[in-house]
Amino acid sequence: MNSSYHHRVPVLGELATATSSQLSSISPSIMVPVGSTEQHGPHLPLDTDTRIATAVARAAAAGLEYEWLVAPAIAYGASGEHQSFAGTISIGTDALTTLLVEYGRSAACWARRLVFVNGHGGNLGALTAAVHQLRAEGRDAGWVPCIAAGGDAHAGHTETSVLLHISPAEVLTDRWLAGNREPLADLLPSMRRGGVAAVSPVGVLGDPTTATAAEGRRIFGEMVDDCVRRVARWRPAPDGTLT
Repeated sequence: MNSSYHHRVPVLGELATATSSQLSSISPSIMVPVGSTEQHGPHLPLDTDTRIATAVARAAAAGLEYEWLVAPAIAYGASGEHQSFAGTISIGTDALTTLLVEYGRSAACWARRLVFVNGHGGNLGALTAAVHQLRAEGRDAGWVPCIAAGGDAHAGHTETSVLLHISPAEVLTDRWLAGNREPLADLLPSMRRGGVAAVSPVGVLGDPTTATAAEGRRIFGEMVDDCVRRVARWRPAPDGTLT
């Protein structure tokens, strides 16, 4: 067998010309980035969460000892809180849960393990329900968040810094505006009633104007290190989160 099949393949979609026997012979585990298509203020692209989740998954897979393949991202999530902003496409928690469960059932037919790498906080309910069900059915699945200590909530310093590091050309620094900087816990009651627009007309929770690529490199490294640690240890909590 060609030894190249033993090398890490960064994107599962690039295996379109491979045979299923080649996949079976390496008994791969797969990382699936899960993001969203939603507004991220006037300065960041709609696929910000998907970009971050994909970049974290790729870097984490490269840092793990065993064979991990990174699948094409699931680019739609539960984003109802952003629905009043143009460009947002939300499939909701129920649909996302079903998608993740069916994805996991299918992948488990040939993949040794499956981990969803999540870039959007609104997906937590679906991830928890789906991975809990997959594990109850005997499938070795888990999920990890893309998080860093002290991060702000949405399209602010944290996400903008990371995008300046991984996709600098996509950050419109001439359009960024500071949004609502109150703690997220204080904003949630209003957001539950009226979404993000009720607390931030520009769609930003935090201050992107302080973002830098250097800070993004640090934050991104923290996200990747956390993902590698969780996946390498593989200790799923009752909700399926790798701890």
